[in-house]
Amino acid sequence: MSDPAPPPATMVSYELVDDVAVVRIDDGKANAISHALADQLVAAIDRGLGEARALAILGRPGRFSAGFDLATMRSGAGEARDLLRVGAELGLKLYEATVPVVIGATGHALAMGAILLLCGDVRIGTAGDFKLGLNEVAIGMPVPRFVIELARDRLTPRQVTAAVNLSRVYDPAGAAEAGWLDEVATPESIEATTIARAAELAGYVKSGGFALTRRYLRGPVAERARDGLTQDLTTFVVEA
Repeated sequence: MSDPAPPPATMVSYELVDDVAVVRIDDGKANAISHALADQLVAAIDRGLGEARALAILGRPGRFSAGFDLATMRSGAGEARDLLRVGAELGLKLYEATVPVVIGATGHALAMGAILLLCGDVRIGTAGDFKLGLNEVAIGMPVPRFVIELARDRLTPRQVTAAVNLSRVYDPAGAAEAGWLDEVATPESIEATTIARAAELAGYVKSGGFALTRRYLRGPVAERARDGLTQDLTTFVVEA
């Protein structure tokens, strides 16, 4: 049996469309968050924060992100905690972004993929047979403390236990009711809708007021999330 093909060198693309930084994630497979993909995504986000008034983040057709790279997560406690740190820093970068963030969930969004949804301002899902949510407990991982803080902030309160502790996975309509998504678009319109929503926000949101209000609104949650991450990095384990 031949070795699997390596991921493409470029897994994240960047395009400036007027005042919107359009960031697309596509590793040719499930868009699992590895160190390499996270590094490219952070670089694209940083570029967008420097030259755009809004971010639009999209996955590949049928896949937003399947979560963390499981091979890394299961290769040892140190490796798992290091990738957890990288994922948390990525999510918090979006959560505290100084411009509006619109996420187009182009398909499945599980585990770290769902965590990224918690970090956007506007989350648009794709109609179809797609799964969204935190499946960590069901696959032998604890949900990290930093994620619980984000989930309490963004999910519908009555769904938090089911979504976090019971590993409930939702279809797009259910995800919208639970607070993972704000709206659902067709597969044909998801990209255009995501970029249009970002352009709308870029057109009227004033950067100074937005950034300061962001700090007031999300700063305390981000601080608790970082405190939780500090604990996560000493205790996080993945079941064999």
